Amino acid sequence: MVKKRTTIWPYLLVAPAVLIILCVVFIPVINAILMSFQNYDLRRPKEIAFNGVANYIKAFQDPLFWNALWRTLVWVICGVGFQFLFGFILALLLNKKFRGRGPIRAVSMIPWVTPGVLIGLMWRWMYDGNSGVLNDILLKLHVITTKIPFLSQVTTAFPSVIVTIIWQGIPFFALMLLAALQGVSTEMYEAADIDGATSWQKLIYVTIPSIKNTIFVTGLLRIIWVANSVDVIFNMTSGGPAYSTQTLSVYIYNQGNALNLGYASAMALLMTLLLLLVAIPYLKMNFREEK
Repeated sequence: MVKKRTTIWPYLLVAPAVLIILCVVFIPVINAILMSFQNYDLRRPKEIAFNGVANYIKAFQDPLFWNALWRTLVWVICGVGFQFLFGFILALLLNKKFRGRGPIRAVSMIPWVTPGVLIGLMWRWMYDGNSGVLNDILLKLHVITTKIPFLSQVTTAFPSVIVTIIWQGIPFFALMLLAALQGVSTEMYEAADIDGATSWQKLIYVTIPSIKNTIFVTGLLRIIWVANSVDVIFNMTSGGPAYSTQTLSVYIYNQGNALNLGYASAMALLMTLLLLLVAIPYLKMNFREEK
């Protein structure tokens, strides 16, 4: 039996990537965990000290934390839910053969490739109560009689930013689901036609089961990404007015920006645990189905 010679070269080639991951991911995570157990406020650096679970207790007693958590739940359910719905419809339409399909596919990806900061600024201008184009359109269509300050009112600010995140995420679902749809065998549809299946039945019993793994992966990714999204909300409202658009990620960012890093780290870890609680059952369910 000939022994395989092991060399150090594979490890040396992988080492730079491992080192970068350690520096960019693991070290900051460990640092955040340590800070979450400290009174780490850079406004009072001399008072920084270990305080046990005080930051976590503070979070559970903080009404703004619970408000932000509730806003995050609504933000994710509405945002991801409608992104998937409209993205799936768009994917079905783009999967059909028609003239100009290629350019339309390319144009439909614009919201997804546009930076979140730019999207926030663009939609803030569109929603502006004085010079916003949305108010002008609604006035000309006689939908409203006076201009609405969409981002300045508690009742309209949060729905407005949800519409923005939906618009941003539709192309992601459309692109991923379109790729999955193109992999569905035409023989399955031909067999369904022979059995006399309607378009709705083919969608429910052929299309969706064939692309369920893609739906699972894209759905889980978007839940995590939308929950962690800061750029769109921050550039549109910064979490206001009256905390009406402050999701948990925005609240964490605001606390970190206020140099209260210990409390921000504690909330960030709590948010990570909540996302794990969502992801793990999701992963287990998919694993059982694959077995």
